[in-house]
Amino acid sequence: MGEYRKPNFDAYDEKIAEVMMRMNNEAVDGLPAYLGARLEKFGPGRLTASMDVRDDLVTIMGAIHGGVMAGFVDHVLGCVLYPLMKRGQWAATTEFKLNYLAAVKEGSLVAESSVLSLGRRSAVVRVDVTNGERLVCTAQGTLLISDPPKAK
Repeated sequence: MGEYRKPNFDAYDEKIAEVMMRMNNEAVDGLPAYLGARLEKFGPGRLTASMDVRDDLVTIMGAIHGGVMAGFVDHVLGCVLYPLMKRGQWAATTEFKLNYLAAVKEGSLVAESSVLSLGRRSAVVRVDVTNGERLVCTAQGTLLISDPPKAK
Protein backbone atom coordinates (compact mmCIF):
# COMPACT_ATOMS: atom_id res chain seq x y z
CA MET A 1 0.00 0.00 0.00
CA GLY A 2 1.30 3.45 -0.90
CA GLU A 3 2.36 6.12 1.53
CA TYR A 4 -0.26 8.74 2.51
CA ARG A 5 0.50 12.14 1.00
CA LYS A 6 -1.02 15.20 2.58
CA PRO A 7 -3.19 17.19 0.14
CA ASN A 8 -1.65 20.24 -1.50
CA PHE A 9 -3.23 23.39 -0.08
CA ASP A 10 -1.33 25.89 -2.25
CA ALA A 11 -4.63 27.10 -3.75
CA TYR A 12 -5.87 28.26 -0.30
CA ASP A 13 -7.52 31.68 -0.69
CA GLU A 14 -7.58 33.73 2.53
CA LYS A 15 -10.04 36.22 1.01
CA ILE A 16 -12.57 33.45 0.34
CA ALA A 17 -12.14 32.28 3.94
CA GLU A 18 -12.82 35.81 5.22
CA VAL A 19 -15.92 36.16 3.02
CA MET A 20 -17.16 32.72 4.13
CA MET A 21 -16.82 33.68 7.80
CA ARG A 22 -18.51 37.03 7.32
CA MET A 23 -21.38 35.61 5.24
CA ASN A 24 -21.94 32.65 7.56
CA ASN A 25 -21.76 34.67 10.75
CA GLU A 26 -23.77 37.69 9.58
CA ALA A 27 -26.04 36.83 6.66
CA VAL A 28 -26.57 33.07 6.41
CA ASP A 29 -30.05 31.66 6.77
CA GLY A 30 -31.56 28.19 6.82
CA LEU A 31 -30.33 25.41 9.07
CA PRO A 32 -26.89 26.90 9.90
CA ALA A 33 -28.60 30.10 11.10
CA TYR A 34 -31.18 28.15 13.08
CA LEU A 35 -28.43 26.12 14.76
CA GLY A 36 -26.36 29.24 15.42
CA ALA A 37 -23.30 27.73 13.70
CA ARG A 38 -20.40 30.20 13.65
CA LEU A 39 -17.27 29.82 11.55
CA GLU A 40 -14.43 30.84 13.87
CA LYS A 41 -11.11 30.24 12.12
CA PHE A 42 -9.92 29.05 8.73
CA GLY A 43 -6.49 27.78 7.75
CA PRO A 44 -5.26 25.82 4.74
CA GLY A 45 -7.40 22.66 4.84
CA ARG A 46 -8.74 23.43 8.32
CA LEU A 47 -11.78 25.08 9.86
CA THR A 48 -12.92 25.64 13.43
CA ALA A 49 -16.62 26.29 13.98
CA SER A 50 -18.83 26.52 17.06
CA MET A 51 -22.41 26.60 18.20
CA ASP A 52 -24.15 26.99 21.54
CA VAL A 53 -26.33 24.23 22.94
CA ARG A 54 -29.72 25.88 23.47
CA ASP A 55 -32.71 24.51 25.36
CA ASP A 56 -34.75 24.24 22.15
CA LEU A 57 -32.12 21.85 20.69
CA VAL A 58 -32.30 19.48 23.67
CA THR A 59 -34.72 16.53 23.59
CA ILE A 60 -36.99 15.46 26.44
CA MET A 61 -34.27 12.93 27.26
CA GLY A 62 -31.99 15.84 28.20
CA ALA A 63 -29.42 15.81 25.36
CA ILE A 64 -29.25 17.36 21.92
CA HIS A 65 -30.85 15.39 19.12
CA GLY A 66 -28.46 13.49 16.85
CA GLY A 67 -29.87 15.44 13.91
CA VAL A 68 -28.58 18.67 15.47
CA MET A 69 -25.08 17.24 15.57
CA ALA A 70 -25.45 15.85 12.03
CA GLY A 71 -26.58 19.22 10.69
CA PHE A 72 -23.68 21.02 12.36
CA VAL A 73 -21.15 18.47 11.10
CA ASP A 74 -22.53 18.53 7.55
CA HIS A 75 -22.22 22.33 7.47
CA VAL A 76 -18.54 22.35 8.44
CA LEU A 77 -17.76 19.39 6.15
CA GLY A 78 -18.47 21.56 3.13
CA CYS A 79 -17.40 24.99 4.35
CA VAL A 80 -13.78 23.93 4.90
CA LEU A 81 -13.40 23.31 1.15
CA TYR A 82 -14.44 26.67 -0.30
CA PRO A 83 -11.12 28.50 0.24
CA LEU A 84 -9.38 25.58 -1.54
CA MET A 85 -11.62 25.32 -4.59
CA LYS A 86 -11.67 27.41 -7.75
CA ARG A 87 -14.06 30.34 -7.63
CA GLY A 88 -17.53 29.33 -8.73
CA GLN A 89 -17.13 25.69 -7.74
CA TRP A 90 -19.35 24.24 -5.05
CA ALA A 91 -19.19 21.24 -2.74
CA ALA A 92 -21.99 18.81 -1.93
CA THR A 93 -21.85 16.08 0.69
CA THR A 94 -22.38 12.68 -0.92
CA GLU A 95 -22.05 10.69 2.30
CA PHE A 96 -20.84 11.02 5.86
CA LYS A 97 -20.58 8.82 8.91
CA LEU A 98 -20.89 10.02 12.47
CA ASN A 99 -19.78 8.32 15.65
CA TYR A 100 -21.65 9.80 18.60
CA LEU A 101 -19.33 9.34 21.57
CA ALA A 102 -21.08 11.16 24.42
CA ALA A 103 -24.38 12.89 25.14
CA VAL A 104 -24.34 16.69 24.95
CA LYS A 105 -26.57 18.45 27.46
CA GLU A 106 -25.25 22.01 27.70
CA GLY A 107 -22.43 24.38 26.87
CA SER A 108 -21.14 24.72 23.35
CA LEU A 109 -19.88 22.53 20.55
CA VAL A 110 -16.57 23.15 18.78
CA ALA A 111 -15.96 21.40 15.47
CA GLU A 112 -12.47 20.98 14.05
CA SER A 113 -12.69 20.16 10.34
CA SER A 114 -9.67 18.83 8.40
CA VAL A 115 -9.34 18.01 4.72
CA LEU A 116 -7.82 14.52 4.42
CA SER A 117 -7.94 14.21 0.64
CA LEU A 118 -8.61 16.76 -2.08
CA GLY A 119 -8.92 15.84 -5.71
CA ARG A 120 -10.28 17.58 -8.78
CA ARG A 121 -13.81 16.17 -8.32
CA SER A 122 -14.03 14.98 -4.71
CA ALA A 123 -12.71 15.47 -1.21
CA VAL A 124 -12.68 13.55 2.07
CA VAL A 125 -13.05 15.58 5.25
CA ARG A 126 -12.84 14.63 8.94
CA VAL A 127 -14.63 16.52 11.71
CA ASP A 128 -14.04 16.14 15.44
CA VAL A 129 -16.57 17.80 17.75
CA THR A 130 -15.88 18.62 21.38
CA ASN A 131 -18.10 19.82 24.23
CA GLY A 132 -15.79 21.38 26.75
CA GLU A 133 -12.84 19.01 27.04
CA ARG A 134 -14.80 15.94 25.85
CA LEU A 135 -14.70 14.52 22.33
CA VAL A 136 -18.42 13.95 21.69
CA CYS A 137 -18.53 13.13 17.98
CA THR A 138 -16.18 12.21 15.19
CA ALA A 139 -17.21 12.14 11.57
CA GLN A 140 -15.83 11.59 8.10
CA GLY A 141 -17.48 12.52 4.83
CA THR A 142 -17.02 12.52 1.08
CA LEU A 143 -17.92 15.60 -0.93
CA LEU A 144 -18.43 16.08 -4.64
CA ILE A 145 -16.77 19.16 -6.11
CA SER A 146 -18.75 20.60 -9.00
CA ASP A 147 -17.91 23.26 -11.56
CA PRO A 148 -20.39 26.05 -12.21
CA PRO A 149 -22.84 25.42 -15.06
CA LYS A 150 -21.51 26.52 -18.42
CA ALA A 151 -23.25 29.49 -20.00
CA LYS A 152 -25.26 28.67 -23.10
